[in-house]
Formats: sequence, structure tokens, C-alpha cells
Amino acid sequence: MSAPTRRLFFALWPDDAQRAALTHAAAGIVRHCGGRPVPGENLHVTLAFLGSVPEQRLPELSAIGRRAAATFPRDAAPIVVSLEALEHWARPQVLTVLERREEAQAAASGAPALERILSTAAAAAGFSPDLKPFRAHVTLARKVARLPRSSVMRRVEWSFDAFALIESCTLPEGPVYSVVESYVLGGAEKVRT
Repeated sequence: MSAPTRRLFFALWPDDAQRAALTHAAAGIVRHCGGRPVPGENLHVTLAFLGSVPEQRLPELSAIGRRAAATFPRDAAPIVVSLEALEHWARPQVLTVLERREEAQAAASGAPALERILSTAAAAAGFSPDLKPFRAHVTLARKVARLPRSSVMRRVEWSFDAFALIESCTLPEGPVYSVVESYVLGGAEKVRT
């Protein structure tokens, strides 16, 4: 019998007010995209997707999270993600909102730096993080055939002084995400479990 696994990823995990602001700003576009909206409580920025991880390796991921939090420069926190550039990704059929490329490059010390720290440490420990080029984004809707004609959204800024290890469980009604642990940037303390 195989060991139990958990589907895990590190993410910037917004609070309810941040999620509500994005949901409100994107409501019209999501309504007209023809897809299935992502529930507000599932909105997040994935930093390092790890896939199915044997449950007994969870302490290793916790240690990676604590080290990443401790080594992240205090003066680089909070991480600010400015979301306003809408894109349709045809292959996964999703509507996403991202930072404009110029802003993402200017903020290369924020979310991209944290993503590099986490992905590098996870790969070095023998995990298999998704190593596609990183762009901070939030998936707004799934099963989307194309970007709607009116695809302008007002900017929404999310600010983070922590990140989280998240578990994804797939249920018949869709994925449910839950926080396993949260880590304060620039400090080794664990926020909650």
C-alpha cells in the first residue's frame, strides 16, 4: 500500500478584504468570459506548486517555509502585487489577472524573489516544484474559451507580509484550499497551523 500523499503548494494567501476587492473589480469581466468563476475563497498567487507530496515529508516543507521566511530580506517586505493585466491562457482555458510586465520586472525582489527561494530549496530537497517561468497571477475563471471584448480592469493591489503552505483537495464541486502553515516574511516565526 502506498504512503498517503497531500497535494501542496506555497502561495501568497490574501485576506477576505483583498479577495473581495479583486472579485468586485473583475466581476463584469468574469461574468462575460463564458467560464466558471473561481470561488472568492480560492483566489491566491501560487509561488511554488509541489504536486502530490508524501505526508511524511510535510516537516521538510515546513522547514523550507521557515528558512525562506527567515532569509527573505526584511526591507523587501511587504510584497506588493498590483493586479490589472488580464490574459486568457488558451491551453489551460483560464482567465488570469497579472501584474503588468514592466511592474513585475521593477518588483523583481518581491514575489519573484520569494518564488526563486522556495522553488530552489524545494528542488534541492528532492521535491518537484513546477519550474515554469514565474509570473505573479491570480486565476479568475476556468473553462474560458476567449478573453471578453471589454477586458479592462481597475488595478487591485494585494500586500503580503507572510506566505503560506496550502493543501488542495479536489471535491466533486471543485477544489478546496486550506492553509497548512503560514510564515512571516523576514522572520522565522510560524503564523498559524
